Amino acid sequence: MPISTILCIDDEALGLEIRKAVLERAGYQVLTAVDGLTGLSLFRGNAIDGVVLDYYMPEMNGGAVAEAMRRERPDIPIMLLSAYINLPAEVVTLVDVTLLKGEGPLELLEKLRLMLGSSGSAGNGEARVPGGMG
Repeated sequence: MPISTILCIDDEALGLEIRKAVLERAGYQVLTAVDGLTGLSLFRGNAIDGVVLDYYMPEMNGGAVAEAMRRERPDIPIMLLSAYINLPAEVVTLVDVTLLKGEGPLELLEKLRLMLGSSGSAGNGEARVPGGMG
């Protein structure tokens, strides 16, 4: 099975580096961006298998980034990270799964594995994890 490429977008550099290290240790190839516009550029220019996206970022929040990604490549699964429990419903419906920032690396890896598995090997996006973790 080919190595999955994950795009991580977060304006918090330390959290971004930690997630990158966790994902690389688990065997993923990881691209990182510190803002939404850079993330969208990487999304457009690379073969991406999944996205791990922070919600609260200056300039362009994770909801706006997820909306742009869905318009361009709706088959790519997106995980939304947030420290906030009550995300807007319209944002939650744009993503495949949510993860609270307080959850650990094991939860990140498990939800990512489920999210990538649900997208199917052809990436058709038909079997998606329903709008988050509730």
